Amino acid sequence: MPQITARQLFIDNAEKLRLTWVAGQSGANNLLSNDASEQKPSLSLVGHLNFVHPNRIQVLGIAEIAYVNGLSPDVQLSSLNQLFASEMAAMIVANGQVVPDALRDAAERHHVPLLTSPEQSPYLMEVLRYYLSKALAVSTHLHGVFLDVLEVGVLLTGESSMGKSELALELISRGHGLVADDVVEVYRTNPETLEGRCPPMLRDFLEVRGIGVLNIRTIFGETAVRPKKTLKLIIHLAKAGGESLAPVDRLQMQAATQAILDVPIRKLVIPVAAGRNLAVLVESAVRNYILQLRGIDSTREFIERHQKFMEMGE
Repeated sequence: MPQITARQLFIDNAEKLRLTWVAGQSGANNLLSNDASEQKPSLSLVGHLNFVHPNRIQVLGIAEIAYVNGLSPDVQLSSLNQLFASEMAAMIVANGQVVPDALRDAAERHHVPLLTSPEQSPYLMEVLRYYLSKALAVSTHLHGVFLDVLEVGVLLTGESSMGKSELALELISRGHGLVADDVVEVYRTNPETLEGRCPPMLRDFLEVRGIGVLNIRTIFGETAVRPKKTLKLIIHLAKAGGESLAPVDRLQMQAATQAILDVPIRKLVIPVAAGRNLAVLVESAVRNYILQLRGIDSTREFIERHQKFMEMGE
């Protein structure tokens, strides 16, 4: 499972949230992962101070600091000891509040990073939740070419030498965008969404047999490259007349899907043969997919019209 340290969280968000590390430096390697939240549903990653169900990152705003300061010394000490005994990865005092000495001492004793920020606590938690959803997303790698076609994330797959890169180059020349070639990093950012990104090493590049490696950003301009895209459609290129195409349903009544990280993604198979304009076919497939999302199904409309004609002839 993906995981990050408290140190990495601080480094990645220090500038945006204006974070300052005030205590608990010995807990810099405390880990945050989705494992803990999955095993203990009551243990969320980030939230306001909660003594009953402690968050992995406890955020203290104006009300929380006032509550801690209002406790008697004995109750304050016992409450903080109980709080820091939980699986806390870090604590952040927001709203520019002064850190109580008891809180600072407890963070040092229990090796929990204590950070401060002048930002409002709701904004701070919103930023961290978004950051953690990305940093801790379950991921995998897929082979193919990932494109933005008509604002839809499309993954072209198929055997080697099927012409995926050449097809991608033609689509890019028609105004569509490249996300990644050859290796696509896919992250499940929420239970129903997959986000495709390009590994830093391969960013902007597309390899085309006979030409070599092309820098798409340099050749076609900034608008020809996308940093990421939500994966919506898989188009698999297959040899025309192959065994894999024998059982194809010509009317495509049953929409095929492929599960990636337990998320079903619509999948189409396009036969590759001499004379077929694959770029037009891909664009048409994407347009048809968009119409289906809007409730317009051409195949079903054709079948219903056919049924009416049959009924009229009886």
